[in-house]
Amino acid sequence: MLMASAKLLLPYPFTTKLPGPRYSHRRFTCSSVIAQSGSAKEHLLALIADQDRGIRTQSDPAKRAAIVQAIDAVASAGAGSVTTGDALSATWRLLWTTEKEQLFIIEKAPLFGTRAGDVLQVIDVRERTLNNVISFPPDGVFFVRSSIEVASPQRVNFR
Repeated sequence: MLMASAKLLLPYPFTTKLPGPRYSHRRFTCSSVIAQSGSAKEHLLALIADQDRGIRTQSDPAKRAAIVQAIDAVASAGAGSVTTGDALSATWRLLWTTEKEQLFIIEKAPLFGTRAGDVLQVIDVRERTLNNVISFPPDGVFFVRSSIEVASPQRVNFR
């Protein structure tokens, strides 16, 4: 399966509060689906560990193919589960992506005298919003607002 853009996001454990009460102190909880897919998830996390959020993967087609295959394995383990419910509403840390725009900003930040910090997605299913946030420590931020629409129990479309 060829994917135009892929992302791997995990919940971001915050010690500080983000705007709105729904985003404070979100923690990852383990469900039976996640427990069953534990080895697939661990394999995927091992594959992306040294990929600088996807920057190194851009020049390594074999590694990218292995990562996409591992993403498909995690998705298969969760087939039939609902992934678009209220549990999706959280702040998620980007671990890996193929999205060229985000990778460009992360990679080229030093040209502007800074470096990219956390890359986050703040999702609120009830409010139908998705916000992409790239931080530039100590106090810079690149922020893109989007709207979402739940298309199926496992798919969310955004604009």
